[in-house]
Amino acid sequence: MNMKQILSITILSFLLWIGIATHLGAQHSDVFPRGQKAPNVHHTGDVWLSILSRADSTFNHNVAVAIFAPGAKLNWHLHPAGQQLIITDGKGYYQERNQPVQIVRKGEMIKCTPGVEHWHGAAPDTSVTYLAISGNQPTQWAEPIAQAFYDNIEKSNDAEIEKTIIQLSKDKWQWMAGKNVDKLQNLFLEQSKFVHMGGTWGKGRELEIIKSGGIHYKKADIHETSVEIMGSTAILMNRITLLAVVGGNEVTNPFMVTEVYLKQSDGNWKLGSLSFTKLLNQN
Repeated sequence: MNMKQILSITILSFLLWIGIATHLGAQHSDVFPRGQKAPNVHHTGDVWLSILSRADSTFNHNVAVAIFAPGAKLNWHLHPAGQQLIITDGKGYYQERNQPVQIVRKGEMIKCTPGVEHWHGAAPDTSVTYLAISGNQPTQWAEPIAQAFYDNIEKSNDAEIEKTIIQLSKDKWQWMAGKNVDKLQNLFLEQSKFVHMGGTWGKGRELEIIKSGGIHYKKADIHETSVEIMGSTAILMNRITLLAVVGGNEVTNPFMVTEVYLKQSDGNWKLGSLSFTKLLNQN
């Protein structure tokens, strides 16, 4: 079984788990009404807006719910008094002028800094809904988003994520070789799992093994790398030759190493799982 086949099986298993979880949680209803369809003055695509609360003498902010159909997006704009967006459903994009595009999902929050130009909208194949809390000053509108740029966001974003994950994996091998538990402490999720030939354990034990030299990951020669990105999850597979010191003995073995990284709310990626599968030969 080659690397691509192993990666395909891993991804299919993951998607099956996601599908079951999605099915179990699919029964829900909208909290707020859909509202009125907004005229296409400062956006492209279909957008429905429901004003929940207007600013008054007591509360100096407006509260609204916006529902964007797939592919709908606002023009560049800014809020003189700022805005906060709480994503309540779906998947969308957010970008500040001259900054990379962020992919946002249900449960995440965006703080639009006063006076900073930005745009936001739905992904091409997924709607997005958010609760907007806006300061009581008129929005200042600018030009529309170029369609060619919008159409290429997902591809460009995945390429950048892939580079980030590959570099993070390389750094991890260096930190493990150097027994740099401080760096690894920050990289490993609290609930992370480590699967070795000798057993499975959590973050605390893995860090202790590395620190004490119980397993010294002396050198990992990487022969082949593959990354698959699924939203806020990235699965990396390395075919490596690992030189390690185990129980005082130096050993060299070929492994397929599966690493699962999860994107955090602050935008950083952390390691959720590291699994070693011993190969019968180097090829």
